[in-house]
Amino acid sequence: MIQRLSLNQITTENWGLEEAIKGCERHEISHISIWRHKLQAFGLTETKALLRDTGVNVSSLCRGGMFPAETISERKANIEDNKWAIEEAAELGTDVLVLVCGGMSSHNLSESRKWVREGMEQIVPFAEEHGVKLGIEPLHPMYAADRSVITTLGEANALKQRIGSEQVGVVVDVFHVWWDVNLYEEIQRADGSILGFHVSDWKVPLPDVFKARAMMGDGVIDIPRIRAAVEKSGYGGPIEVEIINQHIWDQREDETLQVMKDRFLKYV
Repeated sequence: MIQRLSLNQITTENWGLEEAIKGCERHEISHISIWRHKLQAFGLTETKALLRDTGVNVSSLCRGGMFPAETISERKANIEDNKWAIEEAAELGTDVLVLVCGGMSSHNLSESRKWVREGMEQIVPFAEEHGVKLGIEPLHPMYAADRSVITTLGEANALKQRIGSEQVGVVVDVFHVWWDVNLYEEIQRADGSILGFHVSDWKVPLPDVFKARAMMGDGVIDIPRIRAAVEKSGYGGPIEVEIINQHIWDQREDETLQVMKDRFLKYV
C-alpha cells in the first residue's frame, strides 16, 4: 500500500463507488475521499462493508458547505444537509468533512460570506457531538460566483479564527492556492489546523474553467515546496489526488490510477 496516497473519487468520475474502492485495493492505494452523491447511489451500509473487506480507509467526505441561499428556508435546508453529511462522515470512519462553502447569492458578496460564517456556527456543535472536523477549503477566485466565496487561505484562516472552535480547520488544495503571494505565511498561520492536503497541477493554458486540473507534473505548481510547508505546519495525513479533467475522465480508470501513483511518487 502507498500509505499516504488517497484517491479523491472525482478523479475517476465515471466509476461508481464500488468500482473506485476496488480500484484502490487493486492498485494498493491506502485511502479514498468519497463524494456524497456516489455514496448515496451505492449505499452507506454497502460502502462500510466494502471498506471493511478491502482495508481501504476514508481520508475525507466531500462535500458539505454550500451555505449561501436566497431564502431563510433554503439556508435552513442547507444546514440540515450539512448535518446529514456529518453523520455520513462519522459512519464512514473519517473525521474530516470538506466544506466547499458556496458561491455568491443575491449578487451580494459580503452577505454571502456572512451566511457562510453563520451556517458553520450552527453546525459546529453537531460536528463536535459526532467527532467530525469541518475543513474549510478555499477555492480559486474564479469560482467565487458559483462555488465558494472563500477564495484564499487567509480568508479561511480568518473564518476559523472568528468561529473560534477547534472543530474547524482548513484544507490546502494546491490548485486553488498556489498563486497566492501570502501562501506560505498563511500555511504557517494554519499550524496545527490543516485537515487535508489536495494535489493536482495547473497546466498552461487551462483546458477549461471547471474541468481545469492536470496530473501532477504537467503544470507549473511547485507541489513539493507546498507539501513541505504543510508538513512543517503539522499535517501528516493522507494526500488526496483530486483532478477534474475531461481528458483524464475519458481514459481507462486503471490507467489513470497507475499514472497517478507514478506521478505522486515523482512529483509530490
